[in-house]
Amino acid sequence: MKCHVFDFLLLPEFSFIGFAALVEPLRIANRFKPGAYDWRMVSQDGLPVVASNGIALHPQARLSDASAASVVFAIASFNPLADYSPALGRQLQQRVQQGMTLGAIDTGCFVLAEAHLLKGERITLHWEAVPAFQERYPLVAVQGEARFTLSPTLMTSAGAMASVDLMLEVITRDHGNALALQVSEQLVSGWVRERADHQRLQIAARYKVHNAKVVQVIGRMEQHLESPLSSDALAEPLGVTRRQLERLFQEHLAVSPLQLYLRLRLERARHLLRQTSMGVIEVGLACGFGSASAFSRAYRRQYAVAPSDDRRE
Repeated sequence: MKCHVFDFLLLPEFSFIGFAALVEPLRIANRFKPGAYDWRMVSQDGLPVVASNGIALHPQARLSDASAASVVFAIASFNPLADYSPALGRQLQQRVQQGMTLGAIDTGCFVLAEAHLLKGERITLHWEAVPAFQERYPLVAVQGEARFTLSPTLMTSAGAMASVDLMLEVITRDHGNALALQVSEQLVSGWVRERADHQRLQIAARYKVHNAKVVQVIGRMEQHLESPLSSDALAEPLGVTRRQLERLFQEHLAVSPLQLYLRLRLERARHLLRQTSMGVIEVGLACGFGSASAFSRAYRRQYAVAPSDDRRE
């Protein structure tokens, strides 16, 4: 039986739950099939790495050390490029040249993309980080609602519990569905989720609305944040008038279509401000505002703070 070996690259302020969600399925798999998996923690310099929750882990090796791993996983932070360097990129490129599969959870995809390692690949990451990623790496194919992706050369997950789903799929691929189900039962996971299952609740569940027309319009709004559609353009495909659509929204959501649309655009703007280095004007344009003053006024009304003052340190 082949032992599959993973190197988990811990970057400063990495997601502890994301790391645990990768390791625990492998540990449990070894209970039922001893020797199925092995892993080690690595860091750039071999020194302890502090997670975002303040817990420090002591790696067993440096990323540049020789390795028997077949997969190297990047586990990053809310600010994934803060500690990125060309040297880190070269070390990851060397792993690929050695034939290793790449892996990343959530914002770890930023690290792989910065190292130019995602050409021709399809990735996923946490839905909240998708806008920032797409702004920085527009040529990388993002499956924004997928919980995870898996190919012979790359595996990615949206982070947190989606990493459990990814590893259950890996176990299925390596050792069959029966072992994956045993692991899932031990984790009280209930079932093995599919990679295409959505990260977030569907629109009807998120908004607690079951009117098909309202759900369809919200979906179109979410897909057209940079170039907002008019009320007439939202209503026309449904065969209703603008006034009828407004009545539907008031009945089911107690807001007008344009009020909800503005809120969605401002939520996207806040994500971009807090997760990217984009300028305020750039963010405004990316969220459908024609001028900096219009963006600033709307943002201040919504969040009681100017866009330029609402960045995370």
